[in-house]
Amino acid sequence: MIVILDFGSQYTQLIARKVRESNVYCEIHPFNTKWDTISALKPSGVILSGGPSSVYEKGAPKPDKKMFASGVPLLGICYGLQCIVEHFGGKVQPSKHREYGPANVSVVHRDSLFDTLPDSLPVWMSHGDAATKMPKAFQTLAKTENAPHAAIKHETLPIFGVQFHPEVHHTPDGVAIIKNFTHNVCKDAANWSMKSFLDEATREVRATVGKDRVILGLSGGVDSSVVAALLHRAIGKQLTAIFVDNGVLRSGEKERMRRIFDGSLGSELKVIDAAKLFLSKLKGVTDPEKKRKIIGRTFIEVFDKEAKKIRGVKFLAQGTLYPDVIESVSVKGPSAVIKSHHNVGGLPKNMKLKLVEPVRFLFKDEVRALGRELDLPKELINRHPFPGPGLSIRILGEVTAERVKLLQKADLIVENEVRAAGLYDQLWQAFAVLLPVKSVGVMGDQRTYEATCAIRAVTSQDAMTADWADLPRPVLSRISNRIINEVKGINRVVLDISSKPPATIEWE
Repeated sequence: MIVILDFGSQYTQLIARKVRESNVYCEIHPFNTKWDTISALKPSGVILSGGPSSVYEKGAPKPDKKMFASGVPLLGICYGLQCIVEHFGGKVQPSKHREYGPANVSVVHRDSLFDTLPDSLPVWMSHGDAATKMPKAFQTLAKTENAPHAAIKHETLPIFGVQFHPEVHHTPDGVAIIKNFTHNVCKDAANWSMKSFLDEATREVRATVGKDRVILGLSGGVDSSVVAALLHRAIGKQLTAIFVDNGVLRSGEKERMRRIFDGSLGSELKVIDAAKLFLSKLKGVTDPEKKRKIIGRTFIEVFDKEAKKIRGVKFLAQGTLYPDVIESVSVKGPSAVIKSHHNVGGLPKNMKLKLVEPVRFLFKDEVRALGRELDLPKELINRHPFPGPGLSIRILGEVTAERVKLLQKADLIVENEVRAAGLYDQLWQAFAVLLPVKSVGVMGDQRTYEATCAIRAVTSQDAMTADWADLPRPVLSRISNRIINEVKGINRVVLDISSKPPATIEWE
């Protein structure tokens, strides 16, 4: 396995994803984890992530010094390279020419890190500091126009550093560089796969749950559906899947779940109609964080109530994913908290059930791969992501039953037209957003004053970054015409052409 030390980089999770793409298991730990703890894991290598700090500043994050003398292969990325240079007596200073964006790396000394790669590589840079003086016993492997030491290596120890970011898709050969490190330098066997993950997750669930019962919130999305199938594989009829109609679901979701899951898993499926309860608690609430917390707390209240009706229930299973963890609570390092998530940040402290989150450290595409391993239908595996708080955070402003119905109708039109155009599987997400804005319109000979609907469609690999999708004009025209003609209460449709970053995929 590979251990990744997190120094606060927004890309740390992408490093993990690329390591897994090389079929090597990895774990992320905080930068200040003691070497004895890391050593006990028997890693084949350690990767030091980037980060927002400067190594020469007081209080800058530094790893345990024992790591450098351990003999375990190291790869420092950006800030990680600078940590290596500073530790071994080199010099890091503010760069005269900061590099943010694309650059070309020239390989000046071929080594195992650049094995089989061309002499010139396009890469992605993001740094304001640079190594200006190499430590003794280090040699430069590559350079750019503004970074004379873009890649370095210790002459006798398996210690490497790169100033650029091989983990982002803007570095096309980044996966090959990481594979060269994990396979050539670390000599790690490429034997981690979704099948091996499934086997391990099954064992872990059985060991955690024992003979107790588990309830699962089945939302209809990819994540909870995959978790339901995994839990059924692990514990069979000890699982009770509960579908809660919280009043802010996609159109027809309740009927879809009954059709797909009722009886097919061999586990019990309960459908709870709690729409009025959720909507009553959301009355008058406009702040998105409060909406998330209310959805989360009410969700758990409903589950606690249902759990009391089932003998032996001690666990609540959730489809929490890795991006939810990273962006919600910094459990594995100093990465900044961006948002709360009802699966993570909204749980009450006095919750009586213990959590089971078997896909907590997987990315969405990995969860889909796991679903294929579990033979789930394509209809479920390829569904677009849907937020835990549902349509409540796609309705800007107050959430009411009337506004939910408007958005459900508009959103269904977006999905149907995108599918009809053969674009659904090419997009990461496509959905409608109901804005707290009314505008004047004309329908026939009458003046209208109705709501505005925004269309959001993006392409992405992992939701950490996303580009707005350039939908064909005829598709947009059909979506707009249908929404305005068929959804009474909406008279204007606008298009969101913002990328992430700086925007987010969801509006709230």
